[in-house]
Amino acid sequence: MIALENIALRQGSFELSDLSLELTAGEYGVLMGRSGCGKTTLLEAICGLRKIECGRIILGDRNVTELPPAERGVGYVPQDRALFPTLIVREQLAFALVLRKIGQAEITRRVDEMAKLLGLTALLDRMPGKLSGGEAQRVALGRALAHEPAVLCLDEPLAALDEELHDEMCRLLERVHRETGVTILHITHSPSEAKRLAGCHFRFADGKVTRDG
Repeated sequence: MIALENIALRQGSFELSDLSLELTAGEYGVLMGRSGCGKTTLLEAICGLRKIECGRIILGDRNVTELPPAERGVGYVPQDRALFPTLIVREQLAFALVLRKIGQAEITRRVDEMAKLLGLTALLDRMPGKLSGGEAQRVALGRALAHEPAVLCLDEPLAALDEELHDEMCRLLERVHRETGVTILHITHSPSEAKRLAGCHFRFADGKVTRDG
C-alpha cells in the first residue's frame, strides 16, 4: 500500500501542505493533474528523493518517512528514464541488486527473470545508446523492478512513445502488474491511458489529491 498522511513539503517558491492519499496493496493507481501542480514532486517524496517538512509516508506496513531511498522498497521510473550511459542492459538491470550487495547467483537469476518478463533477453549486452525508445523504457522498468519492490512509481512512462509502442507498453504494464502484484502509482496526462490501466484514479488540483474511483 501507499499512504501519505498530511504531507507538507517545499521546493523553492512551490509548496504543498496537508496532502493525503491512500492506495491499497496491489492496486494500480493513476495520478492526474495539470503540469506544475506537484505530481513529480510527490512521487519523489514517496521515493525518498524529496524531503518532506511534516506528515508521514507509509509503504506496505512500514513508516518510511525517515528512511533513505534504498531502504523504502520502491522502484522508480523517472520521466527521462535516466539510464546509465556507460552500462549495458544487463548491468542496468543488476544495478539496484549490486548496491544492495545481493549474491551473484541471485543477481543473475533476477536479471534473467526481468529480461524474460520484459522481452529484453536478446538485448542484455547492448548499450543504452543502441536502444529504441520502447526498449529503453522496458530497461528502465526492469531496473526499477529487479529488486522486487513493494511499490512502483512511474512518472509519465508512456508520454514519449508513438501510438504502436504506447499500446505495446500498456499491454506490458498490465502484464507486469498481473504477474508481480506490485502496487503501482502512475502519473499520466492521458484519460484513455488512465482508464485502461488503473483501478483507481486520483486528481491533483489546488494542492489537494482527491480519489475519483
